[in-house]
Amino acid sequence: MKKRSIAVLLMLVMSCTLMGGCGNKDDSSLSDTKKVVSSNTENESVLEDGVYTAEFTTDNSMFHVSEACDGKGTLTVKDGEMSIHISLTSKNIVNLFLGLAEDAKKEGAELLQPTVDTVAYSDGTSEEVNGFDVPVPAIDEEFDLALIGTKGKWYDHKVKVTNPVPYDENADEDSQSMDIADGNYEIELDFEGGSGKASVSSPTNISVEQGKITATITWSSPNYDYMLVNEEKYLPINTEGNSVFEIPVEKLDEPIKVIGDTVAMSKPHEIEYTLTFHSDSMKKVQ
Repeated sequence: MKKRSIAVLLMLVMSCTLMGGCGNKDDSSLSDTKKVVSSNTENESVLEDGVYTAEFTTDNSMFHVSEACDGKGTLTVKDGEMSIHISLTSKNIVNLFLGLAEDAKKEGAELLQPTVDTVAYSDGTSEEVNGFDVPVPAIDEEFDLALIGTKGKWYDHKVKVTNPVPYDENADEDSQSMDIADGNYEIELDFEGGSGKASVSSPTNISVEQGKITATITWSSPNYDYMLVNEEKYLPINTEGNSVFEIPVEKLDEPIKVIGDTVAMSKPHEIEYTLTFHSDSMKKVQ
């Protein structure tokens, strides 16, 4: 079987698959699902054995993985056979079927049974939803996947699994910021250092875009003319009132050393401070 190599595209988020609950499953409820692989031995869509994170897309906005999972599931490849575990948005979908709805209705049809998954959202809340182990015939190719909901009616859908990325379990902590959904948040922070005369506002605002976190730092003084973060200089974003800066935040819940340059003294002084942003205090804002 021809295997293709996969480059690691992102330092991904597996809190959504392992830490946050997406992709986790209640083993007691797993079905003995048959996994399907293409019979074409020259099919380049079959991956090397291992565990991956992959995108799962559908043809309908009402049928998709939980937003806590960022559109992704856990793809497992063993002996050339592929199966992706997806966590859905609720418990309203009670079965899936690999194929068409008309075949799912037939006697003896092999239905995919749900697992109970707990997904964790960026605002600190969590929810139990139905998850499924879905056989994957090939990567980057649409296939039929029918579903039935609580109302007892079968629907046909087309789905696709794309962009598999090998999962590195040691990268969880280093890629923490990647696990936060894009948006604007309010967050508490601790501030240490200096003489104690200056402080910064808490809570403050952070913005997240494509896994990158930017914090707004508002000082209790108008006399800070620049900040240094990882030796990069950041200038104030305002010209009046207390000094305000936008700086990058590589990690939450860990002390970050920064330098603030103050002109309040007889000559400018660079002073080292420590900021710690607490993820458990995050609240999403508009």
